[in-house]
Amino acid sequence: MATVLFVCVHNAGRSQLAAGLAAYRAGPGVRVLSAGTEPDAHVDAVALASLAELGIDRSDQVPSLLTDDLLDQADVVVTLKPGLAVAQRPGVRYENWPLPDPQGWDLDGIRGLRDHLDARVAQLLAGLSTGRDPSALDDEDTP
Repeated sequence: MATVLFVCVHNAGRSQLAAGLAAYRAGPGVRVLSAGTEPDAHVDAVALASLAELGIDRSDQVPSLLTDDLLDQADVVVTLKPGLAVAQRPGVRYENWPLPDPQGWDLDGIRGLRDHLDARVAQLLAGLSTGRDPSALDDEDTP
C-alpha cells in the first residue's frame, strides 16, 4: 500500500483540498494523509464547501501538525507551497506543487484551484498505479 502525504503551512486549504480529492479518487491500495507546518484550528469552510460540490465530505477533518512520524509513513510527499521545506527521507518521492494560499477566497475563486488540484492528483494516482513517475514523459507519451 502506498501512502501519500500532502503538506502545506496551515493544513486548512491546499493540503485539505488535495487530500480530499486524492482520498475520493484513490483505490484501496493508496492511503492519504495531510498535515501542516503551522496548522490552523479548523479546515477552511470554503475549501470544505468546494469539495462538497463534488460529493466529497471532509467535515470531520482537523488540521494536523507535520511530524516525523507522518513523514516516516509516507511513500510520496507533496508540498503545496512555494519553497516549503520538509525533512527528507531516503526512498521517499518528493514533489512540490507551488500553489497560492486560498485563505480568504470565496467559493467562486477556489473552484479553479480545486479543479487544478484534481487534475494533478489524478496524474499522481495514475503514476502510483502504474509504478511510473507521471512527471516523466517518454516517447510513448508524446502524441
